[in-house]
Amino acid sequence: MTIVSSDRKYRRSPKIPLLPQKHDDHDSAEVGFNGASFSGAVFNMSTTIVGAGIMALPAAVKQLGLIPGLIMIVLGAMLTESSIDMIMRFTRASKTASYSGLVGDAFGGPGRTLLQLCVVVNNLGMLVVYMIIIGDVLSGTWSEGVRHSGVIEEWFGQRWWTARFSLLLLTTLLVLAPLISFKRVDSLRYTSALSVALAVVFVAITAGVAIFKLMDGSVAFPRLMPKLVDQASFWKLFTTIPILVTAYICHHNIHPIENELIDPTQMKSIVRTSLAFCSSVYIATSFFSFLLFGDHTLDDVLANFDADLGIPYSSFLDDIVRVSYGVHLMLVFPIVFFSLRLNLDGLLFPFAIPIAFDNRRFYTVTAALMGFIFLGANFVPSIWDAFQFTGATAAISVGFIFPAAVALRDTHGIATKKDKLVSWVMIFLAVSSSTAAISSDIYSIVSRDKLAGS
Repeated sequence: MTIVSSDRKYRRSPKIPLLPQKHDDHDSAEVGFNGASFSGAVFNMSTTIVGAGIMALPAAVKQLGLIPGLIMIVLGAMLTESSIDMIMRFTRASKTASYSGLVGDAFGGPGRTLLQLCVVVNNLGMLVVYMIIIGDVLSGTWSEGVRHSGVIEEWFGQRWWTARFSLLLLTTLLVLAPLISFKRVDSLRYTSALSVALAVVFVAITAGVAIFKLMDGSVAFPRLMPKLVDQASFWKLFTTIPILVTAYICHHNIHPIENELIDPTQMKSIVRTSLAFCSSVYIATSFFSFLLFGDHTLDDVLANFDADLGIPYSSFLDDIVRVSYGVHLMLVFPIVFFSLRLNLDGLLFPFAIPIAFDNRRFYTVTAALMGFIFLGANFVPSIWDAFQFTGATAAISVGFIFPAAVALRDTHGIATKKDKLVSWVMIFLAVSSSTAAISSDIYSIVSRDKLAGS
């Protein structure tokens, strides 16, 4: 069938961005939009990075010991900057405007589809974890056989509307649904700024409490090296790698943020500023949380803030910490959801008009994804398991394997020797760490089953 020219303009190559840029020929999805600012982009990028990972990092540092743990956080930031730099340079060379378009340029349709699938799996896992933590904060959770109450349950008691399911449903309808309805990522700049501020509040309170207790001698300085007592404890060290990798995943939002900038040449500085800020927050959170709770640090450190901290106004500070971070995650949610929706739409409708210009498709995809995430948040029992699954598979692929593979493929002949060396290092670390983590998970399950059967 022949496609007339008027229809042809509504077809788009998979290389073209899934969402229109600020200079698209179509009518603007938001009237009066002239491009995103440097500060707005930094807030959106930082919010993409500092999500639920900050809550799981203290447990990872507990496993590794303080010195190896903090070193791994810094190395994770350095590797992430290298991988993002590769993505941006090879994107310019390929004249594409999306991550999937870049991978499609190097590996064709199958490569593009695999990348989009990995982004969808990674972001779905991340958002399920976000909702789990929100549920933990509001309604409470069980950890190692101990009940940790949520703030709403503490304030109002156990009622039908303080149950986990009810609170997550209300959060979804009243908070998340409006925020995920924006069609441009820059529309989230103010909520992103607030989410960053709330993360800083969490760090400041944790640091203040830890320093107070260190000065009065009620806490000891944390363990510097890993605690190895048997073979299982050694293999458990490798399960921390996916947690550390997942903490820096922001690659899926690089292009949506860059495409909306007033000056796209600022993107490299935006990435560096965001990574410097986020790694500082991660280091401070991990250090002071481990200092404060030591070997009692839980997989989700927020659960530690439902007990007496041993200082004046402990209960008040507990509530501030949990509420501020719960609200922070509600504000992080839409920025991660944004690229999830774009990539799922690219998988399902690769030749349709941009989703921002098709309201029916936009709201149908949005509602379906939100429903799936809501159900997942009520059935995934542990944040640690969820992070290990997404971190060991899709997140490592999105963050390191795909950028390294594009550089090694070098379709446009711009890769340097350093690029290729770093690429091989990233692939080796990604594959070996994910293999070790998955093997460790299997080993732990088998060992637990043996203990249960004996």
